[in-house]
Amino acid sequence: MAQKKAQSIESMEHIPATERGGGFPPFQKETFASQLVWLALIFVALYLLMSRIALPRIGSILDARRQRIEGDLADAARLKNESDAAIVAYETALAEARGRAQTLANETRAKEAAAAEAARKALDAKLNERIADAEKAIARTRTAAMANVRGIAADAAATIVERLIGAAPPREQVANAVAEVLKR
Repeated sequence: MAQKKAQSIESMEHIPATERGGGFPPFQKETFASQLVWLALIFVALYLLMSRIALPRIGSILDARRQRIEGDLADAARLKNESDAAIVAYETALAEARGRAQTLANETRAKEAAAAEAARKALDAKLNERIADAEKAIARTRTAAMANVRGIAADAAATIVERLIGAAPPREQVANAVAEVLKR
C-alpha cells in the first residue's frame, strides 16, 4: 500500500501546477479578496448570532444558576438558624426536665424519709409499750417470787434447824427470824 501511495505522489510531480488545481486556495492571489469579504460577512453573522441569541441564553442560564445558588444558601442559612433554635430549645427543655427530676427526687426522698421516721417512731412506741408491759410482768413475777422466797426461806430454815437439832421450831418464830434477816 505504501508503494501505491508513493507511485501516486511521483505520478503527480510531473504534472504542472496549473493542471493540478493551482496550489493551496487560500494563498491564491485571484481568490484572496473574495475570501476576505466572505470572512468579514461570516464573522459579522457569527458575531450577531452569538451576541443576539447564544450569549443572552448563556447569561440567563448563569443568572438563573446564581439565583438558585443564592436561594439555596439562604435556605441553608434559614434551616441552620432553625436547627440552632431547636437545639437551644432542646437544651433548655432538657435542663428543665433535669431540674424537675431533681426536685421530684428530692421531694420523694423527703417523703420517704418522713414515712420512714413515722414508721420508726410507731415501732419505737410499740417497742416501748412492750418493754413497759414486760417490766410490769417482771415486777409482778419478782413480787410473786419474793413472796414465795419468804415462804421458801422459812421452810428451808425450819428444815435446816430440824435436822440440826432434831426438833422442828415453831413456824411463827422461823417466819419472824427470816423477816428480820430479809430487812437487813
